[in-house]
Amino acid sequence: MTGRDDARKRPGSGGRSGENKKENRQGRGQVPELPAENPEVENAEAQPALPADAAIVPSAPAKLPRKSVVLPDPEMPLAADTTGPSVDPASQIPVSAAPVSTAPGSAAPASQAPRQPEVQNYDGQDDLADLTPELVPMFPGAGPFLARFLPYSPPTHAGLNQNFCDLHAFLKYLHEAAWYGYLHASLGDQAAYVLLFEGRTVTAAAASATGEQALGELLNLYEQGAALSAHPLPPVLAHVLSGIGNRAWKFNLTEDFTGLHARPTGAIFYARGEIVATLPATLPYEGAFPAPLRPQTLILPRSLAGWAHHQYTLTLRGKDSMNAITGMYQQFRTQYGLTGIAFLRALGESLTPAEYAMRSDVALHDLEPLVQEFIKTGCVREGG
Repeated sequence: MTGRDDARKRPGSGGRSGENKKENRQGRGQVPELPAENPEVENAEAQPALPADAAIVPSAPAKLPRKSVVLPDPEMPLAADTTGPSVDPASQIPVSAAPVSTAPGSAAPASQAPRQPEVQNYDGQDDLADLTPELVPMFPGAGPFLARFLPYSPPTHAGLNQNFCDLHAFLKYLHEAAWYGYLHASLGDQAAYVLLFEGRTVTAAAASATGEQALGELLNLYEQGAALSAHPLPPVLAHVLSGIGNRAWKFNLTEDFTGLHARPTGAIFYARGEIVATLPATLPYEGAFPAPLRPQTLILPRSLAGWAHHQYTLTLRGKDSMNAITGMYQQFRTQYGLTGIAFLRALGESLTPAEYAMRSDVALHDLEPLVQEFIKTGCVREGG
């Protein structure tokens, strides 16, 4: 080891110690060195100087402490209370499907924007016209009132003819089925129309007749070879049409009105004061065809069913058939039932078969074979 090295190690020797260096710097006017508070800062490397035109690159942020406040995104709306602890936005979304109410005039959040409600415009007559079914006339421009207001209906039976179909048997079949609809018979330029309610003929129309005469006209046309068709109707429409006759009445709408209101602009079907259908069939004037509460059965005219309008007198055998203490009564009841006993009693009270059919709501064609049996067995005789 040289002498110079030895001087550096031993203060006070010939070498320059650290104190001498300090004194020399103070003598030249330099700032004295201050004691460092943090030994790590003293040992840290000095940052190199940056040129003036160098881009400033931010350093990575230090790790935040657990209780630091996280600032919201500037593009997001500020919360009402910014002093509380931070909350995850996902936790603010409601779990239930209940709608979120907002203050009047404020916009709803985009994620919870409510759907626009469906607006139903109801102004009365226009919507009522849309809801009411409009029927199509079956015989547009027809002369008889009944035919003019019959709605279109595909036939369930078409092309019936007397060569292979007994009309009385067919009417009996419809009566047993409680059928609703109308019959149409046509032969050349002649036609007849009959409305059925619960399987009973309740109104009819032809070129120059209505009611019973028109029913007889249909039977005549059928016997002459006319083709017959049957068109079903809903019961409510059949009831409305059952009041159409040979004249219209003054219209008076009441809460229980059932019938047809005819106008120059079209016809309206009413059931218990409510509109059930419309029909583009008109009258040159305004009128109404009120329907009866329970339509009555049409009876064939005397010219076609003279037997139905005759009176019959009970014989002694017939009187015994109504006496419950006789053996004849038991035999008669077994053969004809209570219906036969009621009919025989009506004949004994001077009622004609036609009158009894109307009062008891029995089909006339069901009474004709009974009358023939009563005469054959000697229970009644014709004439009053």
